[in-house]
Amino acid sequence: MHIFNNTPLTLLNQLTPAEFLAEYWQKKPLLIKQAIPNFGGLLDPNELAGLACEEEVQSRIVQYKKGKWLLKNGPFDENDFTKLPDKDWTLLVQSVNHHLTEASDLLAQFNFIPHARLDDLMVSYAPNGGGVGPHFDSYDVFLLQGSGKRHWKISQHADQTLIEGAPLKILKNFITEDEWILEPGDMLYLPPQVAHWGTAVGDNCMTYSIGFRAPKAQELAHEFLSYLQDNITVDGLYEDPNLALQQHPAEISSDMVKKVSAFLKKIDWNAQLVGRFLGQYLSEPKPHIMFQPNKKTTLHQFAKHLQQQTIHLNLASQMLFFQNEFFLNGEPIVADDTLKDCLQSLADQRYIESNTLDKNTVAPLAKCLHPHFLAGYLIFEDA
Repeated sequence: MHIFNNTPLTLLNQLTPAEFLAEYWQKKPLLIKQAIPNFGGLLDPNELAGLACEEEVQSRIVQYKKGKWLLKNGPFDENDFTKLPDKDWTLLVQSVNHHLTEASDLLAQFNFIPHARLDDLMVSYAPNGGGVGPHFDSYDVFLLQGSGKRHWKISQHADQTLIEGAPLKILKNFITEDEWILEPGDMLYLPPQVAHWGTAVGDNCMTYSIGFRAPKAQELAHEFLSYLQDNITVDGLYEDPNLALQQHPAEISSDMVKKVSAFLKKIDWNAQLVGRFLGQYLSEPKPHIMFQPNKKTTLHQFAKHLQQQTIHLNLASQMLFFQNEFFLNGEPIVADDTLKDCLQSLADQRYIESNTLDKNTVAPLAKCLHPHFLAGYLIFEDA
């Protein structure tokens, strides 16, 4: 069941998804008034604070006090909140979509951006004056206002000099080029490197930040080379039957360099290998994410459940595919080609309704998904 009834045209200020991608995505900011009409948020400040007190949830409190920025990482307890002043601080909670079904529904509104680019939904709460200071991100973000109001300032040509010694990357010199006050349901899209500064106007300001990951080229290269290490074989053995006498025994000869270079040239890759790497790497859970295994269920019992209940990806699960290969939480899924449409539906929608399954599909699908269900990567609707 989905809780949002708005259309992509509403969400994108009457632009089609194709027009938005062509004109704005990674190009220029876009202010969207009433992107989600009457949006009051998905949880209240107390519920957000409750999440921030849980061990497995990443959270931060940022405070501006006596001209200095202060940062404290969670998990927190009740005393941490009672000690806070009436203004000039903010609570930020990461990956709320891993803990709240409604948050996953909210992210589904942005399905015009590939799942491989999605990072998470961060939710912030701030009393009057709260914020994290002027800064810029290296990724795309949609800033959706829940309850309260937030004053946003942006600068597309900001000086990127940072305040020395600050616990966050806060810009030292910020000159406002545009500014708006966002009310519930309003949304601001910002491409990477656009400096922005949001400040709560009044109390009970909650902002929902839908962020999209953008791995650095160096990070991708490093991870891909590590992947190659486990997925390629270079045959042969270093040989030098015509070894010549060297004047300096400690010198690495140009002949040795040539021979090793010839070995390295045997390392090759194609689109299939790169796609397989991306499927595993981009679906890999972040280090802090842990899955609770489901209770032991036989394959027969699991197949029976598939026929009776809707199966969902765990809120923290990520499923991607490349051509006919599927990946769930960094692991390849072993599946028959006949399951392609069914698995694509699971990856795209994050669920499969039991009444959409063909009787002939249940058995092979159950065999395919059963080990991932036992690992806790999948859950049934009543769970």
